[in-house]
Amino acid sequence: MPAEEHAMAPTTTLRQRRRAAATQEILDAAERHITEHGPAALSLRAIARSLQMTVQALYHYFPSRDALVTAVVTKAYDDLTDAVQAAVDSAADDSDLPGLVVAAEGYRRWAIAHPEHFQLLYGTPLRDYAAPAEGSTTQASRRMSAIFERELFDGFTAEQLAAAEAPVLSPSLRAYLEQLPHFGHGHLPAPATALILSAWGHLHGLVVLEVFGHTSFLGEHQAEIFRMAMRNLVEDMHRRIPS
Repeated sequence: MPAEEHAMAPTTTLRQRRRAAATQEILDAAERHITEHGPAALSLRAIARSLQMTVQALYHYFPSRDALVTAVVTKAYDDLTDAVQAAVDSAADDSDLPGLVVAAEGYRRWAIAHPEHFQLLYGTPLRDYAAPAEGSTTQASRRMSAIFERELFDGFTAEQLAAAEAPVLSPSLRAYLEQLPHFGHGHLPAPATALILSAWGHLHGLVVLEVFGHTSFLGEHQAEIFRMAMRNLVEDMHRRIPS
């Protein structure tokens, strides 16, 4: 490597590398603990015990239980988002499935494969924990929101989205929806925001029902029912947007 390139290359100290490795080991232990015992059982004491560390030593890497929970939640959101994006990226160009259906199926598959981590994100809130406002968990969830927003509204103009057929919105709700931040399609008019919130509720609700065993009576047909519901959802949403 030329001397000038070597001088510009980022370097880390041995202490930094050891800290990064220890932090990752703690996160891995926390994820295993959640898989084995559920999110509610997560504690610094339990993680320290599994790693044969003292709680005081753990505080050098995570100063509180909330800091550890935030890191684990962020990682779960990132893993879920990566699974959704991978599903979209791997979809065949000649697939007749709308992009939102593909993304939704990636979301469903991850949730079924990782029920405890899905519960951490969307189940009963952990006692005495509140995610930091505008922190890493918020950024991670926004990344996933951007994918669904893009896949549902790709190809439509702002004018079309503003003219979307939606239930009559009260002035206060319309004003609130207009100022919400968006991360995939740019600024969304209030009618489009109302549509995507409705779509999200339908999509997520079906996955929650399946993950928590409420649609087990459908057996092996759950995937087909989900795909049918998502196709119908996209057709209904797009029918409401003028061509």
